[in-house]
Amino acid sequence: MNRAGNIMVGFLAGAIAGVTTGILVAPNKGEKTRKMLKNKVKGVSKDITDKIGEQIDHLEVKIKNLKNKMYNGYNGEEIIKDAASHVKSEAKKAVHVQ
Repeated sequence: MNRAGNIMVGFLAGAIAGVTTGILVAPNKGEKTRKMLKNKVKGVSKDITDKIGEQIDHLEVKIKNLKNKMYNGYNGEEIIKDAASHVKSEAKKAVHVQ
């Protein structure tokens, strides 16, 4: 198995062990714990879906803007500079958010 496969197997084994241990030592009954886990997973899933949707919308706007610039006579160098500037600012935002 390759290195990535080993890492994935290790991650999954650790996750399974962690969840199992958490359920066994949880102060609540199994039904309540499962309900709490289900709600947490739904919340995280919704957050991820929302963030992905926002990024897709943002990307669509950027693509439309680039198309408009190309049609309105911007040269390739200007478009690349604008894109690089945007990537730089987005990277800075991402670092500050985390």
